[in-house]
Amino acid sequence: MNFLEKLFSKYPQEKVIRWFKNICLAEAISWFFLFTAMIWIRTNPTDIFPIVYISTIGSIHGLFFTLYLLFLPAVRKIFAWDDEDSVFALIAAFFPFATIWIDKKLARFDRE
Repeated sequence: MNFLEKLFSKYPQEKVIRWFKNICLAEAISWFFLFTAMIWIRTNPTDIFPIVYISTIGSIHGLFFTLYLLFLPAVRKIFAWDDEDSVFALIAAFFPFATIWIDKKLARFDRE
């Protein structure tokens, strides 16, 4: 955890918040494309294009998912989330489009 704090302390809070918001959106969009890839590979499992598509989209989604999880400790510190909010944001990573809700509702300074 100390490593992540050192890493994110180099950047201003506004930049970290902007990155987090973009990652939330990108993670949700990549999940949508991954879902379309899962449907395509079920309808046409012998063709090479669905296999390449699901491999590529799966890797991209995995990247955004990992970035979301890496940014959570920094964003928790910036927004002063308690344990309940942090666990909720962590669990939201595993549900489709929930990261957009985290971006819109939980990642704000004026919430109460």
